[in-house]
Amino acid sequence: MFKRIILIILDGVGIGALPDAINYGDQGAATLQHVAQSVGGLSLPHLEQLGLGQIAAIEGVSKIQKPAGCWGKMAEKSPGKDSITGHWELAGVVLEQPFATFPQGFPKAIIDAFIAETGLEPLGNIAISGTDILRDLGEKHLQTGRPIIYTSSDSVFQIAAHEDIIPPEKLYSICRQTEKILSPYKICRVIARPFRGTCAADFYRTSGRHDFPCKPVTTTLLELLQKKGLSTCGVGKIEDLFAGEGLSDSFSTTDNQDGMDKTLQALDKINSGLIMTNLVDFDMLYGHRLDSAGFAMALQEFDGWLPQLLKKMVATDLLIITADHGCDPTTPGTDHSREYVPLLLFSPDADVTVDLGIRQSFADVGATVADNFQISLQSGCSFLSEIMPDTRGFLC
Repeated sequence: MFKRIILIILDGVGIGALPDAINYGDQGAATLQHVAQSVGGLSLPHLEQLGLGQIAAIEGVSKIQKPAGCWGKMAEKSPGKDSITGHWELAGVVLEQPFATFPQGFPKAIIDAFIAETGLEPLGNIAISGTDILRDLGEKHLQTGRPIIYTSSDSVFQIAAHEDIIPPEKLYSICRQTEKILSPYKICRVIARPFRGTCAADFYRTSGRHDFPCKPVTTTLLELLQKKGLSTCGVGKIEDLFAGEGLSDSFSTTDNQDGMDKTLQALDKINSGLIMTNLVDFDMLYGHRLDSAGFAMALQEFDGWLPQLLKKMVATDLLIITADHGCDPTTPGTDHSREYVPLLLFSPDADVTVDLGIRQSFADVGATVADNFQISLQSGCSFLSEIMPDTRGFLC
């Protein structure tokens, strides 16, 4: 029915705690609602027109009489609350077991193997935020040249290094060596975290971040589309999150604005298939750093950009806006939060306004995209027939 689908993932933009959030320490999390409250209300007129106010009560966002699109929210079926788990589920991969986490730091066997493989004795080896670790150990790293290793509540092995001490390409090589070490431990990804600055007061992480994830455990929507000869384009960290699998084109980005610009460029290049964009600043720059004002600003900048995207869309396009998890900057801690994610859809050629309700899996998005292109996806329930009543979607 749709020739081209644009799927935009607002990284970390949750919309209320899931029923099992208490198991993750995230009871009461509600990223969008709390960000709005913290700044006295959000101005998101274009998302409002698409139906954002129908999903939840968000200060400053109205519930309008007839939205221009369809709306709902989705629960995460997979255990976990990290970006890879969320993105994989959007693409039809539902995990049964969570990735391994190490809240007390990595065991001696892993660190010993790291030293043996790289010849480098690391600093850190604790669970901590990326900004705090630079404040605590950045200067010692400058003095010693030893890389900084840290983790979080997610299944990540992060390696930070100053670009003048360990240049990014060397850091990426170390990460690739580490990937081999970690393969038996079910750790989701290794992340290179280059930074710059001269002292604890001015250290900052650069745009040279690079993720080295494990490959999806089952066939993804991207791979199925590619096998059918359809274009699959990733914008932002999509290539990293899927280990490059299933993508015919990829645009790397430096920030949200670059991601939005590259999405428009992808529209000029890709005439059919799927464009999948991740906008990371909500999570990386504002959620993890507990910056509600910055988070609100980024949301409003995205809303202000939306008309450019909608203007470039044609009648056979479908836009899907959602997220991969929450990252509530108002709750204790700096980690992701286990939340529902918003679901908004719009097509210039579909005069349908439908409440899609509460979906039981992020995989419903993947199933809908697959249904549209007449591909069967093992997970999820397509809602194509709900937004296009003249179609017959696959059953769950």
